[in-house]
Amino acid sequence: MLVWILTATLLISLIAFIGALVLFFKEEILKKILLVLVAFSAGALIGGAFLHLIPEAILEIGVDEISLLITFSFLLAGFCTFFVLEQLISWHHHHSTSHPKILPFSYLTLVSDGIHNFIDGIVLAASFMVSFNIGVTTTLAIALHEIPQEIGDFGVLVYGGFEKTKALALNFLTATTIIVGGIIGYFLYSWLGGAMALFIPFAAGNFIYIAGTDLIPEIRFKQSSIEALVRFIVFLLGILLMMILRFITLS
Repeated sequence: MLVWILTATLLISLIAFIGALVLFFKEEILKKILLVLVAFSAGALIGGAFLHLIPEAILEIGVDEISLLITFSFLLAGFCTFFVLEQLISWHHHHSTSHPKILPFSYLTLVSDGIHNFIDGIVLAASFMVSFNIGVTTTLAIALHEIPQEIGDFGVLVYGGFEKTKALALNFLTATTIIVGGIIGYFLYSWLGGAMALFIPFAAGNFIYIAGTDLIPEIRFKQSSIEALVRFIVFLLGILLMMILRFITLS
């Protein structure tokens, strides 16, 4: 299973290079494409959480009252952890924007991405160790989330003063922390065993927080009726993809 974990984490880390697409699009076109990707990613994360991760966690941990309480407590813990993490990042950003080159914010972006990707690696390893199917689904959900994020992060780093080639290299370097997380998660499984399943509802809380507080607000405002409809349809397509994958894994 370690081979699958390494393969999945390596493929996800390579998504960092998609930021290079910024070089080939005008700003207005890129913004429209990015928002469509954000809508699809939000739907995939919501679908992944409610149709895959939460049901799988319940099956692995148990359906009695105590087990359900534990499952949803870890879901809330995942949600709250990333709420606090984002608040800390926002606080640091607020106290660092006085620098003329905005370099503190750029470095903060790198640090936060590194931490996030590391946790994603642990979650992905736990998912594969519990079930190959849930591992593949989690990989897809993380990858779909990473695509618009990496494009945006690359733009932030360039705006913050980094040369484009250096920004691309640093973005990839932070993305490789998912591989480290995957390896550590694999060896943690031999120590924690079935308790690793608790990372699955934790990841679900993470997915719900990212989709609900970071992605969906980006596609709700400042748009025409047509744009709103298109983004909502794309959002539903993200959910539909996860529903199709769920039925495939059940068959």
